[in-house]
Amino acid sequence: MSLPTLLMPAVTERLLLLANHVLWAEPAAVERLRAHAGRRVQLAWQVEPGPWPSPPAPCLRVTAAGLFELVERDELEAGADLHLRIALAAPHRQLLQWLGGERPAVSVEGDAQLAADLAWLGQNLRWDLARDLAPLIGPGPAHELVRLGGEVAAGLRTLLQAAAGDRPSATPAASR
Repeated sequence: MSLPTLLMPAVTERLLLLANHVLWAEPAAVERLRAHAGRRVQLAWQVEPGPWPSPPAPCLRVTAAGLFELVERDELEAGADLHLRIALAAPHRQLLQWLGGERPAVSVEGDAQLAADLAWLGQNLRWDLARDLAPLIGPGPAHELVRLGGEVAAGLRTLLQAAAGDRPSATPAASR
């Protein structure tokens, strides 16, 4: 078994912890999910073929607290209420697309209301990194670090757009 394959369960668990942390900080998001307590969401990845391992396809259950938990393999036979198939490019291209603000294509089958509420989360939920960093380094440095990170991300987006040929058009100088 390869190292990436061995690391995938730990990475999945950490990403789930991060998702729940972001959800917990937003009461409106938690309330939306509480209405779906007990429902299961099966994720599936459509990944470009290549030498990298496919990420695991977790099944998540919405808890009574309005968060997510991983469903154990023996519970998967009961089926999921919602199936999400997410198209992912090769890891290096996917990272560039995410930095460029592109979202992957998602195919949805199942519970329409759960799908609508998850779409709302995707459009409205944001991680307040400055709030999480403030207790560690202070509010001023935390906001400055987040601001600098935003500038770096904007610079990378501009670079990616230029590389893709989407250069902003320059206005010709007025002739005298």
